[in-house]
Amino acid sequence: MTEYGYFLSSEEHTPGELVEQARMAEQAGFTSLWISDHYHPWNNDQGQSPFVWSVIGALSQAVSLPVQTAVTCPTVRMHPAVVAQAAATSAVQLGGRFRLGIGSGEALNEHILGDAWPEASIRLEMLEEAVQVMRMLFSGDQVSHYGKHYTVENARLYTVPEEPVPIDVSAFGPQAAEVAGRIGDGFISMAPDAEGIERFRRSGGGSKPVLAGLKVCWGTDRDEAVRTAHRLWANEQLPGELAQILPTPRHFEQASELVTRDRVASAVTCGDDVDAHVAAVSEYAEAGFDTVYINQIGKDQQGFFDFYRTKVLPRLRD
Repeated sequence: MTEYGYFLSSEEHTPGELVEQARMAEQAGFTSLWISDHYHPWNNDQGQSPFVWSVIGALSQAVSLPVQTAVTCPTVRMHPAVVAQAAATSAVQLGGRFRLGIGSGEALNEHILGDAWPEASIRLEMLEEAVQVMRMLFSGDQVSHYGKHYTVENARLYTVPEEPVPIDVSAFGPQAAEVAGRIGDGFISMAPDAEGIERFRRSGGGSKPVLAGLKVCWGTDRDEAVRTAHRLWANEQLPGELAQILPTPRHFEQASELVTRDRVASAVTCGDDVDAHVAAVSEYAEAGFDTVYINQIGKDQQGFFDFYRTKVLPRLRD
């Protein structure tokens, strides 16, 4: 049976707002949380980007729900040994209710230290080695590693959970899905991608969990909701590899000028039609995802949670 979680958007909200949304999500009946991990928002209208590990610490004291990053890039901006320490501490704070979601990243967040931004195949190679490093450190043993991309010398995590932190891998495209199947404890997607699930399972993923997320914009005025979704998240409709290679929020704003309001309206569920929201989320469940995380675009979070608590989640569970 599919579970339904809430997706906290670090790009749109302050740390305090994210914690309050987590409380509302738990009260509304969502069973787990995703939280995005960015250095920059995608555009200046989104306007926020707090340090995710600080927010996770606050979440651990505010709610009883499991938490997962969706997703962290452990390869360029942060060394995997540092990500491993952050993830292990988060798992301890959350009593084991933490999963580390990882991906190969975007230049938007990862180029900030002036490092070269590798092509996709190299990014996946780096991700695979990063997972190897993190898993060694999660053991609590002293680790030295001299690899192609990373060096770790005499490192040991002293604060570790009872069980190693599960690492789920985000994948867009066949090659990434195969890597996720080979190295991941689960599969993450932002599309109702049944083919990606099948490739993940064939490549070694077996019966491991498969997780997905989507954005909606609830509101009583559908036209206003479409305008909000277009203003804040037109970038999600950019094609191909642009999201991985554009370096600044301003570049995303420039590219997003090509995305029409009609394009957003056809791609994002907006308004307060219960059937439309149920259909959008159900598409992911029908594709085979074990958990679907929903994010509300914009400021009207309380209205969204009331709507999902009373009208959408009961229908989905039926």
